[in-house]
Amino acid sequence: MKKSELLLKWCALTLLLLPWLGHAGERPNILLIMADDLGYSDLGSYGGEIATPNLDQLASEGLRMTSFYVAPTCSPTRSMLMSGTDNHLVGLGTMAEVLPFAPHLQGQPGYEGHINDKAHSLPRLLADAGYSTFMSGKWHLGTDPAQDPHRFGFDQAFVLLQGGASHFQPLPGSSVRVENVSYRENGQDVEVSEDFFSTDYYTDRLIDYLKADADSGKPFFAWLAYTAPHWPLHAPDDYIDRYQGRYDEGYEAIRQQRLRRLEERGLIASGFVAAEPAQVPSRRWAELTDEEQAIQARKMEVYAAMVEHMDANIGRLFDYLKGGGRYDNTLIIFVSDNGAAGEDHARGYSPDDALTDNSLSNIGRRGSNVNYGYRWAEVGATPFSLVKGTTAEGGISSPAIVRLPASLNQGEPGRVVEAVARVDDLLPTFLALVGIADPGNLYQGQPRAPITGISLLPVWTGSSHAESRVLAGEMFAQAYVRAGDWKLRSAHAPDGRVPDLNRPYQWQLFNLAEDRGETHDLAGQYPLKVKELEQLWRQHVDRVGIVEPEVQR
Repeated sequence: MKKSELLLKWCALTLLLLPWLGHAGERPNILLIMADDLGYSDLGSYGGEIATPNLDQLASEGLRMTSFYVAPTCSPTRSMLMSGTDNHLVGLGTMAEVLPFAPHLQGQPGYEGHINDKAHSLPRLLADAGYSTFMSGKWHLGTDPAQDPHRFGFDQAFVLLQGGASHFQPLPGSSVRVENVSYRENGQDVEVSEDFFSTDYYTDRLIDYLKADADSGKPFFAWLAYTAPHWPLHAPDDYIDRYQGRYDEGYEAIRQQRLRRLEERGLIASGFVAAEPAQVPSRRWAELTDEEQAIQARKMEVYAAMVEHMDANIGRLFDYLKGGGRYDNTLIIFVSDNGAAGEDHARGYSPDDALTDNSLSNIGRRGSNVNYGYRWAEVGATPFSLVKGTTAEGGISSPAIVRLPASLNQGEPGRVVEAVARVDDLLPTFLALVGIADPGNLYQGQPRAPITGISLLPVWTGSSHAESRVLAGEMFAQAYVRAGDWKLRSAHAPDGRVPDLNRPYQWQLFNLAEDRGETHDLAGQYPLKVKELEQLWRQHVDRVGIVEPEVQR
């Protein structure tokens, strides 16, 4: 469908909504909750064994999407959310952390490593329409004051500026990178208290903002951006204790259990062929010693505790909204920023120091600096191929739970929606919900990258079926283009600390309607389809300004 036709549908839907959008008090609130590095199958409602009763209840009241895409990594996803457009157009063609290793990308337009001045701003657009706008949690879109959330339209914002941090108060004197981070509130640098724990504090701060605004008479947009369950693995002791022994069976057994539950919950079809484990330098469970198994099981116990603790805090937020009578009139969306994370951050990005204590008894507590590794990440990505940082389904597929405000019909509670969507669709969806026209390529006379996403309201309300569409993306010289059920990808498991940014594309072709596990490469069987999708890829490269590997050009 052409962009012009989509805009006509958007305008028509907006006109239908206008009768109940007339008064500020009647307009719906918008609450976006984003987890960090959460795997597709970690939640109970998505087949996981982790206790997530509040998000499972949300899913039972609303809907779950099975094909909601994000970028392969965190800051590009956040830039797409904020701008409604491709990350290469708004400064996050690659992450700031990678630029020092990529001289050929430095200085290139769209590769600033932070959100740039070509980006539309979701909170600014909503603020202009009379919304109160709040944020609490991970920003990761730039550390300079010019990139502060306050400058992008948030009325109140408490943020972690960097991409990862200790979930406890940072250790004084530590040289570990995640112990040396910056927090900022409303444009001012702040220190966190001794009893700080990220998930609790981010929730507290957002509730504080909502309380202070309760009598304003304005609807709100709130973005709660948790750093859980991002490395380093930290959780309160009582939550960790709940999972003691749960993961002693190992990677393969837990993955098979999740596959069965995914089928039981109607998220995959009977006979779905799941991806096989990748060939990475990481051993299978039976190849580990007893001591190694104990350490690996403990890591996953802490990871599960982080997810359950996050869910409990989400429950606190929901209870507050219900107590104030604002829950029913709130659009609630829960997503992850990318697939499950298999990289060894501690070894490469933020190595240990003399203050680090990674002993078995201290894993999960302050001063530990561990991630759960590639094999557990593959469990999180069940049933898909590969993990975060790749353009395989396991890298870019996110759980997505949506509960519409009571004013909108969302169909049968608990339904599963298979429509293909992506994170840049959220901004135009919110604008359509509120009745704001697409701003095009200007904001207050200044040029902006036009919105590439489409409104998901027709799909969520069941008033329209999803149209076949073309999606394309790239990160770390890995690429994909999806047209209908066909997907052309160049994706591979990480094979080093720093991504190989000059690795040539190695295209594989999959029919996702038949093989979403990406197990059977059809490139040799359908060369004309490969050429067709390659042409779509070339158009995308030109449209958004992707700098391809030098060997590719």
